[in-house]
Amino acid sequence: MNMSAFETLLNRLFRPAIYWTILLLGGLLAEAVALYFQYALDYGPCVLCIHIRLWVAALILVALAGLAGRRCAHLQKICQLLNVAIALGFTERSWRTLAIERNWIESSCSLESGLPTWFAPDQWWPWMFEIWESCGYTPEVLGHLTMAELLAGASVVFLPLAALGLIRAWHRAG
Repeated sequence: MNMSAFETLLNRLFRPAIYWTILLLGGLLAEAVALYFQYALDYGPCVLCIHIRLWVAALILVALAGLAGRRCAHLQKICQLLNVAIALGFTERSWRTLAIERNWIESSCSLESGLPTWFAPDQWWPWMFEIWESCGYTPEVLGHLTMAELLAGASVVFLPLAALGLIRAWHRAG
């Protein structure tokens, strides 16, 4: 693929309608998979899993705002900044989950969310954000890859995508 074809592909990918739709669908798919593993396969989420779900839920909300304001350059900048913050939080939680699973770090997780008392998604939507188990392992999802491995791999794609989206939004908006 030559450079102009690559640039054309990037320009299409980073059109707000396409970009935010991809992130929205990715977020919805991630939440659906998590709920499937929780309720159909009986793998309860740990505190880190719930934190990741919260980052993904935030991504869904920002993607919806980005889609709604796709013609507003200032809103695109704000959404892209939020997207980078979400990608950083998602990446940190995903890699921490993998590090605990692989025993790269010694850590323990409680059944407490660690969230402030005024922000209680586990009480508002327990079906989605209630902590069931302590940290330690995640189920195999695809082949021999665990959920932690797939989340860490997703962060390797998501974080640069978010950073590039921010750079392009800032450049485009002037």
